[in-house]
Amino acid sequence: MFPLHDENPTRVTPYLTYGLIGLNIVVFVHEVSLSSEQVEQFFRMYALIPTELTNGFASEWTTLFTSQFLHGGWWHLVSNMVFLWVFGNNIEDRMGHLKYLIFYLACGALAALCQWFISMDSAIPSLGASGAIAGVLGAYVIRFPQSRVLTLVFLGFLVTTIRIPAIILIGIFVVQNVISGLASLQAAANMTVETGGVAYWAHIGGFVFGMILSPLFGLFRPDY
Repeated sequence: MFPLHDENPTRVTPYLTYGLIGLNIVVFVHEVSLSSEQVEQFFRMYALIPTELTNGFASEWTTLFTSQFLHGGWWHLVSNMVFLWVFGNNIEDRMGHLKYLIFYLACGALAALCQWFISMDSAIPSLGASGAIAGVLGAYVIRFPQSRVLTLVFLGFLVTTIRIPAIILIGIFVVQNVISGLASLQAAANMTVETGGVAYWAHIGGFVFGMILSPLFGLFRPDY
């Protein structure tokens, strides 16, 4: 399943959503222009590395924000940007541009802190817009619980589009990340080596904080 478009009209042009997507693409294009050694150095500078944040928060706190604009591959980037494109415009419309930007960055930073809390001594870089976008999804699910999303569905060799309730799409996202997050905790408890992979707890944390914070940022302000 791949979301394409939701059914909720917007009243203002979502400039910041477009801008965030554009900035993520520009940064990724820069990443792919670098050599392997340069990419590693780039990530060391701007991705969140839990052990470095633990040992030097005063000098590393900016990575809570810069890491939100880094991606580990084309699919990582494309999947994140599609979800931001589909769900971000309505949240920006309801909050207003400035509040939406603050909300987005705050959810991303808090999501990164959730992942850091789970793995404070990890040396594996944590990066991506997923935590911030999970915050947008958390806001969307409480603001538009009955909304439907035009979704691309692959059924073997058949490709079609159907309208799926947004709450089901977002619910699949949440359940998948909860199960994977619990599995990663179990793996860490049973193994003595460091395990890497997707920052599931950043996704979960971002989603929860999105639900909590979004009403404070004007998500339910009266329509005008």
